[in-house]
Amino acid sequence: MKEIYDVLKLENQLCFPLYAASREVIKKYRPYLDSIDLTYTQYITMMVLWECKKINVKELGKRLFLDSGTLTPVLKSLETKGLVNRYRSSEDERILTVELTEKGIALRERAVSVPVSVAGCLKLEQQEAVQLYRLLHKLLDAMVEE
Repeated sequence: MKEIYDVLKLENQLCFPLYAASREVIKKYRPYLDSIDLTYTQYITMMVLWECKKINVKELGKRLFLDSGTLTPVLKSLETKGLVNRYRSSEDERILTVELTEKGIALRERAVSVPVSVAGCLKLEQQEAVQLYRLLHKLLDAMVEE
């Protein structure tokens, strides 16, 4: 017979392996990101910017699943490093836009090897990685819909 407190066992929690795996994967990124002077959060922010070149902060936060309290210091740090510029919209001052600088665009060349390097550290077959990616996005989509 299952005990009522079995639901509180760490081994029965889906959230724990997600949390632990996330931390371990991010740890694998560290040496590669250190070489380009970015934290993981700065890196994923730059990935969106390399794709869009320019984006408003609200949309950036939405794409990264980050609130403004987390994103603001990241953007300030990237601006201090000369990688982005932040400015308010002339039409609506409430809208803050972030745009890559030439230095930010150039950093893309140094960062292009990061995903392949990290993938080499993960012990997943290609098919497993694709399946995990799909499941994680399914979970994220379901969580955001609530």
